[in-house]
Amino acid sequence: MGKIESNLVNTPHFNPLNPQEFRKQAHEMVDFIADYYQNIESYPVLSQVQPGYLRANLPQNAPSLPESLETILEDVKNQIIPGMTHWLSPNFFAFFPSTVSTAGFLGEMLCTCFNSVGFNWIASPAATELEMLVIDWLADMLKLPKSFMFQGTGGGVIQNTTSEAILVTLIAARDKALDVDGSGNLNKLVVYASDQTHSTFAKACKMVGISPRNIRLIPTTIDAGFSLSPIQLKAAVEADMADGLVPLYLCVTLGTTSTTAVDPIELLAGVAKEHGMWVHVDAAYAGSACICPEFRHHLNGVELVDSLSLSPHKWLLSGLDCCCLWVKNPTALVKALSTNPEYLRNKQSESDSVVDFKDWQVGTGRRFKSLRLWLIFRTYGVVNLQDHIRSDVGMAKIFEDFVRSDPRFEIVVPREFGLVCFRLNPDETFGSDYTELLNRKLLDWVNSTGRVYMTHTKVGGIYILRFAVGATLTGDNHVVAAWKLIKEGADALLKTV
Repeated sequence: MGKIESNLVNTPHFNPLNPQEFRKQAHEMVDFIADYYQNIESYPVLSQVQPGYLRANLPQNAPSLPESLETILEDVKNQIIPGMTHWLSPNFFAFFPSTVSTAGFLGEMLCTCFNSVGFNWIASPAATELEMLVIDWLADMLKLPKSFMFQGTGGGVIQNTTSEAILVTLIAARDKALDVDGSGNLNKLVVYASDQTHSTFAKACKMVGISPRNIRLIPTTIDAGFSLSPIQLKAAVEADMADGLVPLYLCVTLGTTSTTAVDPIELLAGVAKEHGMWVHVDAAYAGSACICPEFRHHLNGVELVDSLSLSPHKWLLSGLDCCCLWVKNPTALVKALSTNPEYLRNKQSESDSVVDFKDWQVGTGRRFKSLRLWLIFRTYGVVNLQDHIRSDVGMAKIFEDFVRSDPRFEIVVPREFGLVCFRLNPDETFGSDYTELLNRKLLDWVNSTGRVYMTHTKVGGIYILRFAVGATLTGDNHVVAAWKLIKEGADALLKTV
């Protein structure tokens, strides 16, 4: 008989979690990360690579044999970092910030350390109960009513992002309405928001079966600061009811993506409640500012709504991803999302004496994310977190003053938080198309330098440059340098006009 050849190579015993080797490599990785933060300003903020660059520079197949951490980190340095847009750069002023901190990072390390899959209480009691605790802590910091807290009659849960918070509350609202009116009325359900509401809202509505023709994105105006008008909402709802449709859900935004417009919660909720609608407040970015007393008024009327979400990864230093969702009536959420297969049954869950967070979200498995918030709140305290928010708002005010001091520029909408919406408008006789072209060219010039990264939006037909302050490492000097660069670009551009 022929001899069977083997390609197997004798290798040492495979031990993927050797504590001593972990200690050694983790120290190396922490040094690498600390060096990255130390030198982050040496990299272009916006990646300069072209599509497909990475596949051309890395092997097409996974290695058969182990490679050293040193070799892998060299590839991170030479291949991965050039393809990164550096969200943690102090010169990152695009979109909204995605903040991190030492405490948040350490909390993430602990989360990965335990690797808990906390779908129900018994799977990791500490994971469930710490989440309940920190959710109540943050609710207290925001001065939310007890009706949203586990200490009261409500409760909260950490979702991944706002998209999921909106999705699960839409599901709860839909099922609650269909229980009353019958499943045959799905095509009659109508949802409402402003035309400035994040695009994830329309996506989530389609996912829960809302007909696209029943998604009302009510127009806003620059004169109203792009916030949703209660009068227009009332008119839209009454028109739909006259057509035999059923108002289901209103999404109110505290800090829209384009301009940080604030919808009037109390007035809008009053209209919605007249018609039995579920009211959700999307406070993903600006909600964090409400831990400061001077911003808390933006939440006035929150006692009238059914749910509220905000994302601590945007402004409370937790790192991506972390979205806190509070609901006034957890029963509606749990009824819509609960599953109870035999293999997950246990005495505690059957007794209804515990919270099983699998029934508060789309998926089953979930990470121990509350550790991040717990470490942040304990390490920094409320006072330092408030100072952090105020510092970012103060730097945005500095930039706003710079813009107002140069007659070639204008502030398009009033600044409320850490975002400044402005544009180059050197001559009002230029016309809107040419002014937009100038601003597109200015943005391209600024971003092409690699020294600053900004983004744009378009609202009310106006092309606007967005300068969002909030990256953890940003200081006054970076705001000053960014303004000098923007002026330099404007100078160069206007010489050709």
